[in-house]
Amino acid sequence: MAKSPMPTSAHRSSSDPQASCHSIKMHRIMLPFSDYCHLLGSRASGIHRRKRRGGKSDFLPEIVLPFTRSRASLLVSSNPLQALPVVTDFSAGCIISAFRMSSSGGAATPATLMAQKPIARYCQSCGGQTEQIIPNGEERLRAVCTICGNIHYENPKMVVGCIVEHDGKVLLCKRKIHPSYGLWTLPAGFLELGESASEGACRETLEEASAEVEIMSPFAHLDIPLIGQSYIMFRAKLRKPYFSPGPESLECALFSLDDIPYGSLAFSSIFVTLKMYVEDVKAGNMKFHYCTINKRPGASPSDLNGFQVDGYLRSSF
Repeated sequence: MAKSPMPTSAHRSSSDPQASCHSIKMHRIMLPFSDYCHLLGSRASGIHRRKRRGGKSDFLPEIVLPFTRSRASLLVSSNPLQALPVVTDFSAGCIISAFRMSSSGGAATPATLMAQKPIARYCQSCGGQTEQIIPNGEERLRAVCTICGNIHYENPKMVVGCIVEHDGKVLLCKRKIHPSYGLWTLPAGFLELGESASEGACRETLEEASAEVEIMSPFAHLDIPLIGQSYIMFRAKLRKPYFSPGPESLECALFSLDDIPYGSLAFSSIFVTLKMYVEDVKAGNMKFHYCTINKRPGASPSDLNGFQVDGYLRSSF
């Protein structure tokens, strides 16, 4: 796979691994030690506590991160709407500080890694209450039952959908449900247990557009870490020249590539998918795409200025 250039907010100007730190305005941001451990996961090593008066060591103003890849980025925050510490573009270990960015700062920060606290409050095995702790041998907060000790793992959701092609146009559905009520989307939804990704994409298309489709090829895999979702989008064609709004759609329509309503799309994932698709069709060279959509904390699902695409990869069939 060929990797396209990725934008970064700072670039090294010398061999000094801390050059990037000095190229932007720095502010030290204090976070609880446990939050740093949770946010950094396996990327952190040599973490050191700084003891306060009384012998306690709850806060850590600086850490050492041994990055092994260039353009590695990290976004951590105890309150994502106020101070967003960011580290970017390091290829060697260095002392980490941070710069501030307001919630109205426009584009999202590359390669975000946000704290995702467990949401399971009660044990699915015995019904006991859970507490958020880091189990032995792990590096993330988990919801752990206080009675039976069962660990509840929470994983990303898989979303599957179709780019339905017909006579040089694509099929879009106007949403009848929230979020993004009244906005256009490709037929897509959450994968169900017991079905493959392609089966789920066909089912969602039938449910939302009453359209029977045949999968032609996979088209894109998109990850959205902030909301815990991964998308697999397929190219498909109508088995029969028929479609109509399903229970979750206000209307369905075929759009030519030049008439796609980008300003009225429901989700960033749909916007990115359609942009890549139109580019491939006009170039006459269909590819398989992968990227990460890093959403700005607090941005709405349809905010076209509330995300940034990172880690973009593509390959020709």
